[in-house]
Parts: sequence; structure tokens; C-alpha cells
Amino acid sequence: MKLDDLEALLDADTVEQVWAHLTAFMDGYGFDRLLYGYTRFRTANSFGDPQDLLILSNADEVYVNGFINQGLYFHAPMVRWAAENVGACSWRWISEMALRDGITEAERKVLNFNEAHAVTSGYSISFKDSSIRSKGALGLIARAGLTQDDVDAIWEEHGRKFMVICNVAHMRLTCLPYSGARRSLTRRQKEELEWVGDGKTTQDIAQIMGLTPATVEKHLRLAREALNVETTAQAVLKASFQNQIFAVDG
Repeated sequence: MKLDDLEALLDADTVEQVWAHLTAFMDGYGFDRLLYGYTRFRTANSFGDPQDLLILSNADEVYVNGFINQGLYFHAPMVRWAAENVGACSWRWISEMALRDGITEAERKVLNFNEAHAVTSGYSISFKDSSIRSKGALGLIARAGLTQDDVDAIWEEHGRKFMVICNVAHMRLTCLPYSGARRSLTRRQKEELEWVGDGKTTQDIAQIMGLTPATVEKHLRLAREALNVETTAQAVLKASFQNQIFAVDG
């Protein structure tokens, strides 16, 4: 790991730039596919609305559709590990867990799906987050042909720098704007939510922006719809969580 690698992540202005740097770096060590997930809306029984999740992957579309869009991830052993732990874990844990506790039918379905897509060896990282409702995790999928023994040997030699790079990437990703699977807010919607966050009334915002109160109300309603919330206060909170307002332009 060179300082250039860290500087590239820290200087990135978009989620896409961070992801490009991270995937290129990890590919150089045999992890040619990554799967990252982050939520600020975790509950005791779920990771929140799937449309609010930040999901990034360079795996093929068929795999991502099956694992994420069809909900297989919810029963994946390593996702369960990541939800309950912080740190890094070899996928050898899956076989150890199976011997100790057995495999459910839902978990077996996930493992069969992964095997069909050459997702059999790798490592998972579960990041330490500041909120009990936040959780970020990264799956490092080894290139086809590498065994778990190969992966564990790679990790033994380079795991410390992997943790540094991946944690910096995670921290950078959580600071950048994202909208999940929902449509992004417009510039006017963002500006109005920012004024609401500053304690301004509809009339105040109308005067500041040179609009009618009815127009302000319309854009706030559209912002609530885009964020799938009931109140403007909830819209301000969710937009803030997703770094869509009060954000520095890149």
C-alpha cells in the first residue's frame, strides 16, 4: 500500500470514484469482485427499506440481481456474521459454522447460488459505525481458482493494509451523497430542505428564494415523495443521512 492509494480515496469527490479506486486496488491482490452495503436505517429485524441502502458491486448483473434484488443476502451466513460482529472474517467460518450449528434450507440455497457463480472463497469486513442504526460491510470475493487456503495466505500477508484501505474507503463513502435506489433530489428540493433544516418557515423560504409559498410547498412535497417519508422533518433527516443536503460540491 502506498500513500498514493490513500490519497486517491481521500481526494475522491464521488461514490463512483471511491469505488473505482477500491476495486482496482483489491483486484491487484486477487479479489476481483467486491460487494459493499451500507445502511443508516437498520432495525432489530432488518437493514431498513432496500431502496434506502447503498449497494455497490462489480460482480456481474445476474449475481447482483439474485443476491441483492431477490433477497438472498438476507439469509447469507457472512451477512449474518457481519451484522453481529465488527472486524474481518475468513469465509472458512462458513464451514466451521455449518459443522457446529448446521445449515438451514435458506442458507443452503444461498451457498448453492454462490457456488454456481464462483463465489466460494473470500473474506468479509464488518465496519465499526457510530450509530446503532448504521451498518456497513464489504465482501471480498476471490478470483475463480483461488481456494480459501490461498485467500487466507494472502490475508495473512496483506490483511493489515487491506483493513486500512477498506476502512478509509468506507469512511469516505459514508461522507458522500447517495440516494440508494431512489431518485436523487433536485437542486431546488435540496436547497429548500436546507432552509427548513435552518429553521425557516415556508413563507421565509419563499421570500429568500423568490418563489410563492405554493411553489415552495410543491417542491417540499416532491422531496418527501422522493425520499418516501411522511413529513418534511423526516425528509430533512433522511436527506442529511444520505449527504444529499449541506453537501460540499465536488
